[in-house]
This record gives sequence, structure tokens and C-alpha cells, in this order.
Amino acid sequence: MTQGAFWRLHDGLPREGPGEAADVAWLGRLLTLPRGAEICDAACGPGADIAALEQLAPEARVTAFDKHARFAARARRDHPEARVLRGQLIARERLEDGTAHDPVTLGPFDLIWCAGAAYIEVIEACLDHWRNALKPRGVIAFSECCWFTDTPSSEVRAMWEDYPEMRNQAGISTWIHKTGFRILGQRRLSAAAWENYYRPLDARIEALRLEAETYEDLSEVLAMASSEAEIWRAHSDEFGYLLSVVSLFEPAG
Repeated sequence: MTQGAFWRLHDGLPREGPGEAADVAWLGRLLTLPRGAEICDAACGPGADIAALEQLAPEARVTAFDKHARFAARARRDHPEARVLRGQLIARERLEDGTAHDPVTLGPFDLIWCAGAAYIEVIEACLDHWRNALKPRGVIAFSECCWFTDTPSSEVRAMWEDYPEMRNQAGISTWIHKTGFRILGQRRLSAAAWENYYRPLDARIEALRLEAETYEDLSEVLAMASSEAEIWRAHSDEFGYLLSVVSLFEPAG
């Protein structure tokens, strides 16, 4: 897959993964953030969750970042009230533009929100690193790919073969506890959350069909994206995302 073909498909999409404002609203019912809460949207993509995060507390301030300059630029354009930067989940090295932002360098925060990206660095590594970016009663909310069955079909296993660490809810919970965090709540992302990602993607795929006949790389990218959506729709009972809210302390309120 070439970067050009990837961006031809993904540029301008509203989301870069499953999600919905209802997930953030559920978090708001689970805990009470203080007025003026400092919130981090880690790996924000084009910024689909920023508006909902800003509603979690009066005068909340959102700092968002993404490794990809195009996503960060889109989020910055659509959400000028937020601070949007380039950065990484864990800044082990500087990006090509010299930036080395991550939650630790940007914090501390009352909430770190990470939708569907923490697995890139491994959950334990992120939680262990991000503890240093939390205020005394700060929380972390992250969604992680999760098995919903002990016997996934061969088609689904093939889809996730590049992520052998994928676990069920009990396994994710064990990960969390090993890092010293406590679980405040967990929630599966709904079918609506997945369709919020796949429906715009479907439309973009169809719009690019004719162009893809000329460019082999683009044709391959469209086929992979279309197959991914088809597999989820056929096997959504076998896998999905689990949203976990965790803290080192019992949050106030």
C-alpha cells in the first residue's frame, strides 16, 4: 500500500475508526470532570471526537494530537478552539518535522482519551507511560480491538493476523490490572459507531472505483477497505472494540 493511495481514500473522511458521541456521553455519566478540565485526545485523527470531549465539563480545554500532519491540520481547521498539534502516543523519537509531543510532554490532564489507537504501542506500554501525564485523580479512556468469541471464524482471524496480541474482555482487563490501574467501566462500541466509520468509507470507495481502474495501488487499497467492512458486517458478533475507562484512584464525584 502506498501513502498516496491511502490518502486518496482517507483524505476528508470524518472519522478514522469506529466511534460516536454516545461513547463520550457515556463516559460523562460515569465520572464527573472538574470545571476547566484539561482533556487530551491522543491520536485524534481528523478530530471527530473533539466536539463531544469539549462537552464533558464546563470550560473544558482539549489538547489533541496526531502523528499524521494531514489529520492534525484537518482537526485544527475544524476545531480552532482546541489546541491541535502533531505528536505520538509515546514520543520515543522525534517526527521528521522535529516534534516530539505526547501526553507526558503536553500534560498533565484530567482525562486522556484514545480511540482505537493505543494498540499501536501496546496497551501496557501506553498506560505505563501515560500515568506520568495524569493529574492526581486523572483517568484514561481507550478503545481496544477485542474478541467477542473464543472461536472466531478463519476469515476474521485472517483479518487480525497482524495483531496476535488481540484478546477478549477478560484479557484486556488483565492487561489493565497488571499496570496498576483500576477499571471504572467498560462498554462495547455499538453497530452505529462502526457504521459512522464504514458508511462514509463505502461512499468514498464507490466514488473512486473508476479512478482505481487506472491505478493498481489504489485498486488494492479500495479492495482491502471494502473487504474489512464486509467482514465486520458479517461477523460483528465475533469482534469489535471495547472502551475501557481506567484510573489509578477513585475519581472525585
